Amino acid sequence: MTLGWRPHVEGLENIPASGGAIFAGNHLSVADELFLGAVVPRHIAFWAKAEYFRGGGVGGNVTKFVLEGLGAIKVERGGGRAALAAFDGAIPVLKAGDMVAVYPEGTRSPDGRLYRGRTGVARLAVAAGVPIIPVGMIGTEKVQPIGQRIPRPVKGKVTIKFGAPIPTDGRSDDRTALRTLTDEVMAEIQKLTGQEYVPRYAPPRGTTPEKPETPEA
Repeated sequence: MTLGWRPHVEGLENIPASGGAIFAGNHLSVADELFLGAVVPRHIAFWAKAEYFRGGGVGGNVTKFVLEGLGAIKVERGGGRAALAAFDGAIPVLKAGDMVAVYPEGTRSPDGRLYRGRTGVARLAVAAGVPIIPVGMIGTEKVQPIGQRIPRPVKGKVTIKFGAPIPTDGRSDDRTALRTLTDEVMAEIQKLTGQEYVPRYAPPRGTTPEKPETPEA
């Protein structure tokens, strides 16, 4: 992957040499997992939608093969019990000293903007007692846009930026504290990417995102 697209990487010194941690990044493309796994010098377990593990066609089978090789944690759609099962699978991974990658937006951005983060990343980090490392992905949507099954060679540069770890020691797990921590993480991601921030959750796939308001003259 790095040989084919040669991503520019900043902030590798912010990745601890050992111990559990959560990478929390913006989500522009299915290729985000491939690039992150290629540049981080440690093994990462990703959360990925269960549909990606079902294969189908050349592109689907490639995605399934890569995710299984990366040790991805399967997440079923629907939230609720499915989300809790994903947490149950990730906590022992983190407590064992491994790393997990999470996309707080919950889905790929439909328009390149950064949407409000869901509190699952904060809840998981506090429960496992590990820091959160903000990640900024830039340009991956050009390599594999939404709807594109196979990564494609493109002109331009992919950039991956790692921010300083955000400690979670002593953080409360009440709803207000988790929202505050999540907003802090999203603010750090926005600093890394320079994306326009949208203070609402990303729309479901297949719907049209609301356009930004035009300031009055």
